[in-house]
Amino acid sequence: MVRNLGEQASVLNQFISEIRDAVIQQDSLRFRFNMERMGAIFAYEISRQLEYESREITTPLGVAEVPVLKEYPVLATILRAGLPVHKGMLNVFDRSENAFVSAYRKHSKDGRFDIQVEYVSCPDLTGRILILSDPMLATGASLVLSYKALLAKGIPRHTHIVTLIASTQGVEYIKRNLSADNVTLWVGAIDDELTAQAYIVPGLGDAGDLAYGNKI
Repeated sequence: MVRNLGEQASVLNQFISEIRDAVIQQDSLRFRFNMERMGAIFAYEISRQLEYESREITTPLGVAEVPVLKEYPVLATILRAGLPVHKGMLNVFDRSENAFVSAYRKHSKDGRFDIQVEYVSCPDLTGRILILSDPMLATGASLVLSYKALLAKGIPRHTHIVTLIASTQGVEYIKRNLSADNVTLWVGAIDDELTAQAYIVPGLGDAGDLAYGNKI
């Protein structure tokens, strides 16, 4: 169920090092671009799990048989932090339909927070392959709630969840709350610590703020 690409020797780890680096993070353009490049890498890895069919392609000099995708997955993300990863995946799966979920932490005065899902824009997911991306998997609660909100638009045949950095607690939450039969979790790195405010340590900070600026 869990595929940790960071355990492999690849350029993905270079990009992970850069999105973690507090100095490099000061360049928001580079931060977004690194997340976008990582999204493309995850898309390529997931593409190896999809179904293909042979098609005859006419070239200027003849005809070649090439295996092509039987169907494009639906790409979904959670606003706003997930947008750069989503763009990287859309660069690869350029004919995919798209889905967006507006979810956020609603904090109370005692320091606790609830997850609020306010809006879902989504095509019919019935029998489709769904890829749901969110750059950080902290507690896992917002991702599970977003996924369940998407299920109102149909039950996918299989769902691939993509996150750049996860906490051990978040990974275990996904395992407990989502079916292992039709969900695969793809991660770039897994960190052990989670603060009382549900931030991953060492993590990288707030991905949405680093990509798009501080919010109030």
